[in-house]
Amino acid sequence: MTGSEIRQQFLDFFASKGHVIVPSAPIVLKNDPTLKFTNAGMNQFKDYFLGNKKAPHHRVADTQKCLRVSGKHNDLEEVGVDTYHHTMFEMLGNWSFGDYFKKEAIEWSWELLTEVYKIPKDQLYVTVFQGDAAENLEKDQEAYDLWKQFVPEERILLGNKKDNFWEMGETGPCGPCTEIHVDCRTPAERAAGDGARLVNADHPQVIEIWNNVFMQFNRLKDKSLEPLPAKHVDTGMGLERLVRVLQGKQSNYDTDLFMDTIHATEKLTGQTYGGSDSRKDVAFRVLADHIRAISFAIADGQLPASNEAGYVIRRILRRAVRYYFSFLEVRKPLLHELVPGLAKQFAHVFPELEKQVDFVKKVIFEEENNFLRTLGQGLERVEAAVADLNGSKVISGQVAFELSDTYGFPLDLTQLIAQEKGLTVDEKGFEAALKIQKDRSRAATALDVDDWVVLDEKAGVKFIGYTHLSADTKITKYRKIKAKGREQFQLVLATTPFYAESGGQAGDTGVLEIDGETIAITDTKKENDLIVHFADVLPSSPAAPVHAQVDVVNRKSTARNHSATHLLHAALRQVLGTHVAQKGSLVNGDYLRFDFSHFAKVTDEELAQIESIVNDKIRENIPVVIKELPKEEALKLGAMALFGEKYGDVVRVVIMDPNYSVELCGGTHVAHTGELGQFKFTSESAVAAGVRRIEALTGVQAETWVNEQLTALKALKVQLKNPKDLMKAVEQLMADKAALEKQVEVFENEKVKQLSTQLQGKAENVNGVQFIGAVLEVSNAEALKNIALALKQQFEASFVFALAANVAGKASITLMIADNLVADKKWNATSIIKEHIAPLIQGGGGGKPNLASAGGQDVSQLDAVISKVKGLL
Repeated sequence: MTGSEIRQQFLDFFASKGHVIVPSAPIVLKNDPTLKFTNAGMNQFKDYFLGNKKAPHHRVADTQKCLRVSGKHNDLEEVGVDTYHHTMFEMLGNWSFGDYFKKEAIEWSWELLTEVYKIPKDQLYVTVFQGDAAENLEKDQEAYDLWKQFVPEERILLGNKKDNFWEMGETGPCGPCTEIHVDCRTPAERAAGDGARLVNADHPQVIEIWNNVFMQFNRLKDKSLEPLPAKHVDTGMGLERLVRVLQGKQSNYDTDLFMDTIHATEKLTGQTYGGSDSRKDVAFRVLADHIRAISFAIADGQLPASNEAGYVIRRILRRAVRYYFSFLEVRKPLLHELVPGLAKQFAHVFPELEKQVDFVKKVIFEEENNFLRTLGQGLERVEAAVADLNGSKVISGQVAFELSDTYGFPLDLTQLIAQEKGLTVDEKGFEAALKIQKDRSRAATALDVDDWVVLDEKAGVKFIGYTHLSADTKITKYRKIKAKGREQFQLVLATTPFYAESGGQAGDTGVLEIDGETIAITDTKKENDLIVHFADVLPSSPAAPVHAQVDVVNRKSTARNHSATHLLHAALRQVLGTHVAQKGSLVNGDYLRFDFSHFAKVTDEELAQIESIVNDKIRENIPVVIKELPKEEALKLGAMALFGEKYGDVVRVVIMDPNYSVELCGGTHVAHTGELGQFKFTSESAVAAGVRRIEALTGVQAETWVNEQLTALKALKVQLKNPKDLMKAVEQLMADKAALEKQVEVFENEKVKQLSTQLQGKAENVNGVQFIGAVLEVSNAEALKNIALALKQQFEASFVFALAANVAGKASITLMIADNLVADKKWNATSIIKEHIAPLIQGGGGGKPNLASAGGQDVSQLDAVISKVKGLL
């Protein structure tokens, strides 16, 4: 069977057991503060387990895109090295929300594996929770007895809390689990040794294939457990492992899920997978795995970036690049060429990639190109670091960390380069530097969350903010949180008019009036499907009736800006082309920001045309029609859905002229486009490869901005004595400035010649070295370098120049050492600058072994700098 057939059989089997088949959620999470990516099948159902939302179906099944780059068995640096771990993987799952429990879950998992997939029963082992005395948790005897119907007791193994008690996180739903493991060893190997001893022992051929989690407890902050009001089943089976077993392979990567990509890589590189070089095989596996994670994350809306979730994707991409750079001998972008084949392979199950294949390919190409350039710069830094060793055979941990942090060189790449040069790397020093950075990062993002104080267990959460900006309501639960040293409270209301941050729209602010107190609401966010209101203080009487009032002025301004993004999106597609798709947005009461796919700068003429179209639609005063429709019906209307968003069966459609703008949107909007007043661009820029950003204003903010520009223009005219032709006057001013700069440059060059001539006669012989040291009067640091270069023409070898100047109140130093002294004596200008000069002037610097510079605050030490260099000679 193919991987696609195996996936479909799983879904068909559970459909026959009364399960509704639901689509995968995006791999990128938007409303969960605890996670950046979907890392388990249960993530999209978390609110059902927490009791925040009622499940629309009691039984569902799916295949979920997941991404894991940390945690148990999922260190990124191990992916591709072994044969069965991945960054992105598919998790097949069947779920029961308060419906069936252990009996059905166990019976069906056994039926599917042994009767449908025909896995030999004597190759299967199961584990059951053995209990935990410290937490007063008993052995899961129910699961043990159920398994006895199918499995000999010697194949039912007891597992500890680490292996057989599943927890969502530090707090939240949890419960015992029973795992199914399969022994994929050869018949001879199985005959030679019992597989039971290899279960949960990280054996590459005895692997976990399915996990049935029985959620029956809630973990509180004090680590105690309380029973959940309803019991749930959460199961997960990795498709990649299942296919490996059913196709009789020794590696996940040898299945048809990966081999098409590996074969494509062979054609692109001219290299062969499965040869004698194990490092090349690892590289093939890394590329086959990583391209999936990168492509689907970008398709779901997460672009590579320098922080948070974007950095995770960039890190995965760069790991793939360094593997083909180091082991497949490829020096040009390669990954992007693998995207079309991958999109075709998954088109029937995850179509979002095929629909954006050109965009994803472009983003990956640009990221690869940029990193390949960075790799070159990093290799230069490695060479400089080696030159600084002065006979040592160890690259310092700090240098290795700098290579990792600045150039994206993971430790193992630095070690590989060092090994080729007969050197080693100080791993302990690297780990120490890394720990300092991680501790700093943790401190900056540390979040301490108390348990919820529940005032009304039965109350749900009702949002009425589309039609009402105030409500008489009550607090149903609250908790205290502490982030970055700031203490706040999160409040949940039974009925709320406050819009929670979502879809790029900022959360509402306002006040709660409760028992004579006025509590300011500083923000409103979604936590999964829970609407959470942030306040700096807790009401004195949290159980008292509440009057909730949204900040009306801010809400209306935000609604104007949100409606403007819809008009803008349609205008962009009309002027630039239908390839334009929203890639992110921010709308609040002050301005709007809109990111979209486009591969070139938007010209001034195009911007003017787009702005004109939007303002025409504003003047038409088009009614904004909002409907709730079944998703399929909405899509037939031509409604635009955003990639990476999770939509329900019923969606909200915002229509601004059926022939102009029809979008799925959960935000707040004006009633007529005329309420926007006017629309004005303030900037257009690049965000990432293939993504542009527009910022704009509407209403009063747009009017204010235009008036400010006119005031500035008027002031400029006055400064230029009210010329008849302002543009011509400014052009003349710029031409005069350029002419003066050329004159200054001529004078500077003449001064450099004069100073270099004067300095030639001041050379001193210090221990066989021609030394020139001087404090000069120059206007910039570049002049010092030019003087040194001019002096170099007069001295063939064995010279050292130390030149200093006070440049605009700052110390500036240039140090030049003859190439023969660098080569023969291992002298290094950069080392001298960093170790001896920069500390003197309270600054920093760097450069190359033969030419380096420094800048600092203390200009009183310029003579001391010259003396220091002379003393070193």
